[in-house]
Formats: sequence, C-alpha cells, structure tokens
Amino acid sequence: MNSIYQHTITRLFFLVFSCGYITAALAAEGEQNMTMTLKSPDFVNLGEIPKIFTCQGDDTSPALSWSNIPENAKSLVLIVDDPDAPDPAAPKMTWVHWLLYNIPPTAMEIPKAVTDADLPQGTLQGKNDWKKTGYGGPCPPIGRHRYFHKLYALDIELPDLNYPNKIQLEKAMAGHTIGQAELIGTYQKKGFFD
Repeated sequence: MNSIYQHTITRLFFLVFSCGYITAALAAEGEQNMTMTLKSPDFVNLGEIPKIFTCQGDDTSPALSWSNIPENAKSLVLIVDDPDAPDPAAPKMTWVHWLLYNIPPTAMEIPKAVTDADLPQGTLQGKNDWKKTGYGGPCPPIGRHRYFHKLYALDIELPDLNYPNKIQLEKAMAGHTIGQAELIGTYQKKGFFD
C-alpha cells in the first residue's frame, strides 16, 4: 500500500512540475513573440533610405508604424540619429535628426511626410542638431551613414520639456523605459546622375 501511495505521489509531483514547466516555457515564448517592433513601408531594416526622405530629395519623413507596445506604457519616444557623423571611417559625433516624445501609446503609426498637425494628439517635439523641431533627413557629407530610428515605451508621461535636445530627453527618460524597438536605414549622397 505504501509503495503504491508513494508511486502515485511521485507521478502527481512529476505531472504538476511538468505542467508548470510547460506553462512557464509557453509564457516565455509568448513574451518573446510580443517584442516591440518598428517598421516602415518606405525602407527595410538595414536597407537604403529612398532619396525623397533626404536633403537631396523632399527632406520629408518616412512613414513609421509599430506594434506590441507594453500594456502598461504611458507614452512613447522616437529618436532618430546618425552615429557615423561626419565620416563613418572616423565618426566624431552622433547627429540627431528627429525627437518626438509623449506619443500616446494608443497611436500605431506616424504617416509619411508628417506635419506638426498630423502628429498624434499630445505628441511633443524636441530639437534636432540643426536646432530645429521636426524631421531633418539624411545629408551625409561623406560615405554611407546609418540612421537609427529608435522607439521607446515609457511607464510615465513626461512633463513638457520645452523643446529638449537628445541629452535632456534621455535624462528625463532614465529609469522609465519598459520596451524598445529599432529600425536602421542607410544613405550615401548620390552624384548628379544618380
């Protein structure tokens, strides 16, 4: 009787442990599948940004869309910058092209050639390295540069930072990032006949 009882207890323990392990594994897999994503219909990750979105074109912003924002996100931040300035062979600084913050977490996209009026309601802007608000497209002086489009989910809504630069914005964000996605485009200036 004792050995049957012990055998049954052992089997039950194994069954409960196995179910718990499978549940945990499935939950972890679900979390991995729910990673934030950022994409554009205008260029693929690590692909070339079309000329229209650069200083050699219309200098308008590409369309961006995202998914899998954490449920507890209170706001989103978009930072677009170029770590290859001025020359990818000898970079000296990261050039900031666009800063947006307090994008509502319910927003799912920013349209192509966005104007201030088209931004999701409540979105605030920072100043790029041209000391202006809004998008400034790729304009590399030499070589092929990388342009990092970074989207952050925050667990707070930031106060009005009065057109912050990237350093000020990142300082305000510190300790509040709960999700992140990245999309990289590249660009090299075209010659006259390109």
